[in-house]
Amino acid sequence: MKQLGILFTRAPHGTPRGREALDLALLSASYDIPTRLFFCGDGVYQLLKGQTPGSIEGRDYIATFKALPLYDVEEIWVCAASLTERGLSRDDLLMAVDVADETHFAQELNRTEQVLTF
Repeated sequence: MKQLGILFTRAPHGTPRGREALDLALLSASYDIPTRLFFCGDGVYQLLKGQTPGSIEGRDYIATFKALPLYDVEEIWVCAASLTERGLSRDDLLMAVDVADETHFAQELNRTEQVLTF
């Protein structure tokens, strides 16, 4: 079975893209499709701790990221440069992830057979 990669490139709550990407990850993993997640650019904000989307009348789907291990989604890659550019570190994130430099991040992304970008 082909491996699916889901690339998060947008900040949460401005569009439904983040929620849709997370729903796809959970759905594909529930059908035993090997699923890997990648976060770069403003997509790193998807994993930021302490978000309060209710204050902008947004749906709080961010906590659902914590359910990913229950679906055997354990490969979660974050671009180190994207974190640094935004003044963030691994400690600012909601969960444990693999933080990779740009080269390693690109290698892992290229190693994935199918990639959908959100």
